[in-house]
Amino acid sequence: MSLMMPPYDAPAGLARQALAVQGARGAGLPALLALTDPARTPDPEAFAAAVPGGSAVIYRHFGVPDRLEVAKRLAAICRERDNWLLVSGDPDLARRAGADGVHWPERQIAEAAACRARGDAGIYTAAAHSWRALTRASAAGVDAALLSAVFPSQSPSAGRPLGCWSASAMARAADLPVYALGGVNERTAKRLTGLGFSGIACVGAIRSAGPTRT
Repeated sequence: MSLMMPPYDAPAGLARQALAVQGARGAGLPALLALTDPARTPDPEAFAAAVPGGSAVIYRHFGVPDRLEVAKRLAAICRERDNWLLVSGDPDLARRAGADGVHWPERQIAEAAACRARGDAGIYTAAAHSWRALTRASAAGVDAALLSAVFPSQSPSAGRPLGCWSASAMARAADLPVYALGGVNERTAKRLTGLGFSGIACVGAIRSAGPTRT
């Protein structure tokens, strides 16, 4: 009689790989950041429930009408799983939902700087697609930047990939923690170990990483 192998926990494997990427570059933030997306993660609550403990969820709501209710439910899920919740581009929504901080799109980095200047002490991350954006994020006082796209990505807004080595050079030169985003999954993340990143950020890798049998 053949023995059934236990299912491989792909999200947990991704989290372990994120820790390997983080290495000594730990930023005081989780090694794995998981972003929601209306098209690729239509059920953000199920998505958040699949994110391994000790990670962070970034809720990108894009102004949906029920965003406050969803954000509150996500905050509860994250608390249960010992995860952080960041809300995209809306500090008031983050506060009302009980989130841990804000993720700022690149176009809102100046707003992040203004909020910091007013004394907001929450966790801030920012999107960056270039060296110039990384320097702006650093000057704004954010805690970490998500640099994309490192690898070819299915996201329609990803643009031309920076490439592993160019992105690594930016991460090493930046004076804030940098996370690799764009085409990052458990396979491609292995190429990022030791390249100066403080962790990885992803969308589809969590969405498609259900348990598999080996």
